Amino acid sequence: MSARTHAPSEQDWTDPDWLDDPWTANEPRRRIRRKPVGRRQLAQLTADEDSEQDDVIRRLKDLGHITDVVAELKSGKEATAYVARGPRGSVLVKLYRDLQARSFKDDRVYRAGQVILDVRAAKAMHNRTRKGLEMLQQDWVLSEYAHLWTLWTAGLNVPEPLAGPHPTAYADTIPAVLMRLIGTEDHVAPRLSDAHLTPEQARSAWEQSLDGMAHLLRLGYAHGDYSTYNLLWQEDTVTIIDFPQLSTRQNPHFQGLLARDAQSLATSFRKHGIHADSQSVLRDVQRRAQGPAPEPRLLLP
Repeated sequence: MSARTHAPSEQDWTDPDWLDDPWTANEPRRRIRRKPVGRRQLAQLTADEDSEQDDVIRRLKDLGHITDVVAELKSGKEATAYVARGPRGSVLVKLYRDLQARSFKDDRVYRAGQVILDVRAAKAMHNRTRKGLEMLQQDWVLSEYAHLWTLWTAGLNVPEPLAGPHPTAYADTIPAVLMRLIGTEDHVAPRLSDAHLTPEQARSAWEQSLDGMAHLLRLGYAHGDYSTYNLLWQEDTVTIIDFPQLSTRQNPHFQGLLARDAQSLATSFRKHGIHADSQSVLRDVQRRAQGPAPEPRLLLP
């Protein structure tokens, strides 16, 4: 992802550097086979049995998180997403690539305002040394888990995280993030950018998307890439995805990221016949953020 801090423009939302997530690549979505052909067992995920991906998948199996991989959902520049099965049902495995091999360029705009007490660690991350890249990779994955748990327990429409909630539990899955699959194995929920909506559905999706952004703001968050590319559509319900870059009010770029989210949402909804300017979207979201919050979810032991 790029790390821009300038005022948003319509061109920003077509820049592929912003769309590196496996659910957000600006390209036609791979059709999911109704009955995946050549279903692969965990130890045969790739042709190279010694590959890092295979090691991660086998570790997830050993930890009891998944039992087998059904099919590859999407392969992007930043990560590969797999549909898998586990003891709690269908799982989405988002497997991040090694930072040295990824196109990921700079996350400083999202990490601004964070305090890292370990001076040596902060320097390594800033200079993007090999050790620093490893720590950035861990931080990226741990942040997505932490944000997922915060948002899911707060009652927002986000995928349920399937490792945790304690960091020691989900740290074992790095560099993968495990979450409940939205949809079914045969019909994975499409992104709103790919969904075909009636005018009534488009209006409902728009209202839900505004509410979702307002719920994030109420909790003190800016998504950082809030558009139809990061919103799923399943059973007339919008689900928000992709959270590693979530920023808080401590980030000096918070207002700019929030404004960019409003611009991105307005621009990406035009294909569904919804036309709104970014300033009115931002005002509407700020007004909604003053309203009632979703009903929190209870974490069962």
